[in-house]
Amino acid sequence: MLEPEECLRLVAPGGVGRVAFNGSHGPTVLPVNYKLHDGAIVFRTAYGGPMDQDLRTGQEGVEIKIGFEVDRMDEIQHEGWSVLIQGAAHHVSADELAKVPDSDVTPWAGGDRQLYIRIIPHQITGRRIHGR
Repeated sequence: MLEPEECLRLVAPGGVGRVAFNGSHGPTVLPVNYKLHDGAIVFRTAYGGPMDQDLRTGQEGVEIKIGFEVDRMDEIQHEGWSVLIQGAAHHVSADELAKVPDSDVTPWAGGDRQLYIRIIPHQITGRRIHGR
């Protein structure tokens, strides 16, 4: 088991992770490029796209809780780690984004994806994995 601080240290460089949530067509898991900024996971998607719609409650101040997972494996050494972060998915407003000049992250799918989503961690867990 990894402590939350160690989990955040491991995911801090950014990279590719997966978000998991209950989408309009059932359980959904999607890859995202992400960055860690001020203790939160930040990724981009398209305004009006399926993820934008699935992660909105329609109520001010009420956010959908989602999961974010990232792992790194060294197949030769048979070891690695896996981190799961659970928390609220917050749609970042233009005003908020202007205050965060270093939050730029490239969207996984490319294209015009200007909606930034921030996952505010409520629970952080992780494990080191040893295959031998």
